[in-house]
Amino acid sequence: MIILKTLLLFIVTSLTEIIGCYLPYLWLKEGRSVWLLLPAALSLFLFSWLLTLHNTNAGRIYAAYGGIYISVALFWMWFVEGKRPDHWDAIGICIILIGSGIIYFSPHRI
Repeated sequence: MIILKTLLLFIVTSLTEIIGCYLPYLWLKEGRSVWLLLPAALSLFLFSWLLTLHNTNAGRIYAAYGGIYISVALFWMWFVEGKRPDHWDAIGICIILIGSGIIYFSPHRI
């Protein structure tokens, strides 16, 4: 259960970071409304807060989160931007998720 809870928290955290960066991207690159910066800032605040909900060292959280972020970003590319990941992306995701799991869930000396 702890693995599922942690994974879901990382996924939600990833989405808040991606949204917080994608909205300014739309403003800067596609000429969308400057008002997109308000929900972007809120999303990035939420992202920062969500990272504090884990029960381990910040560095370990950031390292494990990075792998989940990369995976979610590729799904974002597929579902939001309409560009399907290829088999190399899928292989990379598998390797990254294994690494993230080892970093986060392995017994560490305190």
